Amino acid sequence: MWDQHSCVALSVDADLGELSRYEDAHGGFISLNVGYSLHTHEDSVKLLASFRSQVESMAGFTLARSVGDIVSAASAGQLAIAFDLEDSRPLADDLDNVRRFVDLGVRTLGPSYNHQNRAGCGCLDADDTGLTLWGRDLVREMNAAGMVPDGSHCSARTGLDMCAVSVKPMIYSHSCMRAVWEHPRNITDDQARACADTGGVVGITGVGIFLGPNTPTLTAMTRHLEYIVELVGIEHAGVSSDYSFDYVDFREEIARTPEVFDESYTRWGAIEWMSPETFVTLASHLAGEGWSPSDIEAVVGGNFRRVAAESWNANEE
Repeated sequence: MWDQHSCVALSVDADLGELSRYEDAHGGFISLNVGYSLHTHEDSVKLLASFRSQVESMAGFTLARSVGDIVSAASAGQLAIAFDLEDSRPLADDLDNVRRFVDLGVRTLGPSYNHQNRAGCGCLDADDTGLTLWGRDLVREMNAAGMVPDGSHCSARTGLDMCAVSVKPMIYSHSCMRAVWEHPRNITDDQARACADTGGVVGITGVGIFLGPNTPTLTAMTRHLEYIVELVGIEHAGVSSDYSFDYVDFREEIARTPEVFDESYTRWGAIEWMSPETFVTLASHLAGEGWSPSDIEAVVGGNFRRVAAESWNANEE
């Protein structure tokens, strides 16, 4: 299993023991979020200190400093953990912080979360001006530092610009397909093709409002997966749960901050998520749908592992 994006409460008091709900995966990888547009540099550094300390003290879990660590952890039935950022605000306008965050275990970053910032536009912006000059420098620095550029939550043009700038694979860590379900957080066919052209991967996610009318089911996830496979090939399809262990608090945050989350987050009622217990059964579900073992392995882990191997190399020398 390779879950490219999952979320616990963004609090230093969050209990990472909740990640044991993935135990039926019998080993693999989880990228854990440590901040988005509401978080400062100091906020994310404090979260990383807490989360890293907890992972190091938990039986069955290990910090993923390299792809080799993940392979070893999976072989031992353990879960390896790295981290991601969903907005560039925690960089505090300092590109040198990219490498500092890499040293702390952050391996993926999205330049903008829903709305425009210094790096570029978000998926909820009406005026899409794309990636800024600073955002282009940010993508180049991520390439050099071993951090994977992520277009999830970015605008369509920002994502396309990221693909044009990046010399390494770019991903959509947790985004579904707009042609299957019309939602501003979902990506277009052109975005998916450009991502694939970089060697990247689109991670279909388990959030109900992005899969369909609040339908966090394996059937809905499979529908998006089959579409992306037909569009760009099996080697560019992956998955992420985007599960919010703090879903009660997150629903309240959505209601409290309409400037960050528009009505597309509430139109179908309170957001529903695919549970970790369901997410880890995806391979069995796909087998029942007639998928081949090699295609299943690629989608549930192999493709994102390949991207990591090509992109994290700055930290494996």
